[in-house]
Amino acid sequence: MLKPEEAQDRANALISQAKQAGADAADAIYVCDAATQVQMRLGNLEDVERSEGEEIGLRVFVGSRSATVSSSNMNPDILSSLVGRAIDMAKEAPEDKYAGLAPEELILKTAPHPIDGDDGQDPQPEILREMALKAEDAARAVEGVTNSEGGGASAGRSIVALATSHGFSGAYSTSGYSVSASVIAGEGDGMERDYAYGSTRYFEDLKDAEAVGREAGERAISRLNPVEFESGAMPVVYDPRVGNSLLGHYLGAISGSAIARKTSFLLDALGTQVFDSAITVIDCPHRKRGLRSKAFDGEGLPTAKTKLVDNGQLTQWIMESASARQLGLQPTGHASRGVGGSPGVSVTNLHMCAGSISKAELIKDIKHGVYITELIGMGVNPVTGDYSRGAGGFLIVDGEIGPPVSEITIAGNLKDMFASLIPADDLEYEFSINVPTLRTDSMTVAGG
Repeated sequence: MLKPEEAQDRANALISQAKQAGADAADAIYVCDAATQVQMRLGNLEDVERSEGEEIGLRVFVGSRSATVSSSNMNPDILSSLVGRAIDMAKEAPEDKYAGLAPEELILKTAPHPIDGDDGQDPQPEILREMALKAEDAARAVEGVTNSEGGGASAGRSIVALATSHGFSGAYSTSGYSVSASVIAGEGDGMERDYAYGSTRYFEDLKDAEAVGREAGERAISRLNPVEFESGAMPVVYDPRVGNSLLGHYLGAISGSAIARKTSFLLDALGTQVFDSAITVIDCPHRKRGLRSKAFDGEGLPTAKTKLVDNGQLTQWIMESASARQLGLQPTGHASRGVGGSPGVSVTNLHMCAGSISKAELIKDIKHGVYITELIGMGVNPVTGDYSRGAGGFLIVDGEIGPPVSEITIAGNLKDMFASLIPADDLEYEFSINVPTLRTDSMTVAGG
């Protein structure tokens, strides 16, 4: 793999070629990935995969027209023809008065903030194999587990470099490791499946493989023998591993492109109370060893810690430059860019701040409700906020988590759900989007 500074040079060189070929402006992104994955099943090695690849994407502007091209071939002659093709495509593209590079006065001009995202480790396949085997063996050792979909472990590294024709140039490297297990409990029509995994930037931070396996096995057997229950309106409590999807829906609703197209159920909610005043949501791009930490966004703007919900209020849209221009606002440093196409938006390490009560206190007054640990399907209308998803989990009976339920449907409207959300105090940073256990009393639940 290239070093970050070498990747940076490659992106800068492509920008220079584009300018010489007649582009009024251009940006280039270079991405290189290398990964090793090992999969075990029923104690046997099922798959070992090593992948390495590099791609470079170029976006050029000729007046208000633009085009994007990409290549996985770094041959200088190929890249030279790529530049020419991009210029020709841009000249034939429709005009877009909102397209363009980020405002020059906003681009990052100082050294990028260190994110400590690469530990420099390269564990051998034998080590990954042992981790995958330990995870699966621990899961299969749980009484009641009858079959396995496998245990896995992976290690990888990525290099990303971005350059623009108006002065930005930056690069960074990240490492990533994971361990997982997925098993089946029960027999015949009564079989249930569940999983567990861990993912980190530093190898030393990764969850113990046996602990991951035990968690997967215990989750699977806890779902055996689901019961039927009475449908109706009732409190719904989200486990943190699925509750973070609610913030995913919120992010889609506050993206600049959704607001510009008027396709968001929060279109008129800027500056208003969307959540309870106890809720704050923060994006932390500079968290050390964070799964999505980055010092600059996909347009070369600096990233910064941002409150996307402040004491329940919707504080801002998240915008790349094109949607910001359309809305008459400034981009927010949330642009996300791949080698193909124009930038979109994304967050980094997002979390909802912990509440002030325990999980037990959160549910103790619920006479009849459900605790959700699995969501199925994507039945969410981004325009109206109507929400309907398949789910599985457990009954809550007289303030205690009871027997499992499966093939149920939970429905409501995201506006009402957000307004009634109550967070517990059990926030942990396991994923790129993290929430504590969440309760909402604004839903209808139907049995399978």
